[in-house]
Order: sequence, then structure tokens, then C-alpha cells
Amino acid sequence: MSDKETIAWLEKKAKEIRKEILISLTGAASGHTGGSLGLADIFTVLYFYKMRYRSAEPDWDDRDRLVLSIGHVAPVLYVSLAHAGFFPKEELATLRKLGSRLQGHPSRDRGLPGIELAAGSLGQGLSVAVGMALAASMDHKQHKIVAIMGDGELQEGSIWEAAMSAAHHKLGNIIAIIDRNKQQIDGSTSRVMEIEPLCDKWRSFGWVVKECNGNDIRDIINTLNDSWRSTARPTVIIANTIMGKGVPAIENDHTWHGRVPDKKDLVDFLNALR
Repeated sequence: MSDKETIAWLEKKAKEIRKEILISLTGAASGHTGGSLGLADIFTVLYFYKMRYRSAEPDWDDRDRLVLSIGHVAPVLYVSLAHAGFFPKEELATLRKLGSRLQGHPSRDRGLPGIELAAGSLGQGLSVAVGMALAASMDHKQHKIVAIMGDGELQEGSIWEAAMSAAHHKLGNIIAIIDRNKQQIDGSTSRVMEIEPLCDKWRSFGWVVKECNGNDIRDIINTLNDSWRSTARPTVIIANTIMGKGVPAIENDHTWHGRVPDKKDLVDFLNALR
């Protein structure tokens, strides 16, 4: 495909992922809508353009690893994995159901392929990613470790301990992506606890810092391609996103952090996506 055709195909895929997120959350009647929709473009580029993996061989040793630190946006991970062939799409209907492999937060003990971290408490994912990156470096492996964090999550002190460790060990094989939608469950990040100046903070910790529009496929691709080439220091991408992206009625509304559509909402939201 040409570059233009690739972008168009990925944009269409991101829309499909958003639709499936809404359908599965409505069926579950619980979960986290806003962040899942906002990250759909980034997950689309990672799973259908950039990362190396084998869905039929999920433990392939040379795969790139995606560590989802903000485990409550599990729906966008599950839908991406299903579309990538890790498990049947029909299983998405079991989200948050009793006995399902698709728990509210990703779990490794359920046997769901493609899960690298059992994520629950915020602030832990970057530390796990640093451990993975350090192990890969010691074994002279070439794969990348991608850690996805929320911006509200940066209020956790453990994030900064991990950031300091990654820079100290010169882990150029780790790429952190921050979902910078400026919202968290209790309101805006600036009101709950200000985290700016974000770029300056990460630079002071020894990281290469990049920014992108996290809802623009082309910008995400260009930023990831550039970041993938970095080998001397860890890289952080501050991805400016819109919570609830794709459904104008809920965009940038923090009350949709942990709220799901009812059946009427679902019809309206799917129509908005069309």
C-alpha cells in the first residue's frame, strides 16, 4: 500500500476498534470509556503498523513488549489483541463477566495471550518495563519495550524512581508513552495535582523527550519511527490526546473516566463514529 492508503487503512481500523470498545463496555455495564477511546489511535499504530509480534506464538522471544501500566483502559488493549488475532473477537462480549479471561484489569493468570503485565495499582508499569528492558539489554536482544502510562499516573512517586533507573542504565530499548489527555477520575490533572512542566521533568531525568498528537495517525507513526531508532537513552513520548475521542458528546469530559454507555447511548455514539 502507498503511504496515503496505509494511513487511511489505519484510520479505518482505529474507528473499528472504537466501535468494539463501546459495544463491549455497554455489554459489561461497567468499565472505563474515556481513556480507552482516547488511546485507540496509538494502539492501532502499535499493533497494526509498528510492533513485531506473532499472534499465533504470543511468547515469541523476539517480540516487542507492550506494558499497559494504566490497566483500567484494558478494553482498548483487549480489542486490539482480538483484531490482531491473539484470540477470537467473539470473546470481547465476555468483558468483565464472571469467569471471563477479559477482566476489568489485564490479568496473566487467566491465560489470555498477549498480556505482558497484570496491571491494577497505578504507578507500577514503568518499573516492570525497566526490568524487561534491562533483561533484554543484558541478553543482547533487539526488541523494544513500550510502556503506556496515564498522565494522572505520573503523580505516583514510583514512576520517577523507574525513570531515574532507566536513564542510569542507558536503556535505549524502552519507549514510554504518556496518554496526556489532562483528565483523571476527579477532574483535570492541573486541579488534582499539577504535573507540568512535563517535558522539562523528563529531560532532567535523562530521557529523550518527544511530543505528538496522540489522535493523529500520521503524527504517531512519524514519532514512533523516530523513537524506534533511539538506542543510547530511554525515550518518552508525550501523546496529547482527547479523552473520549471519536464521540463528541463525551470528549474531554472527566466524568466518562469510569462511566459506560447504556443501550441508548451506544446507538448515539456509534452513529457519531459513523
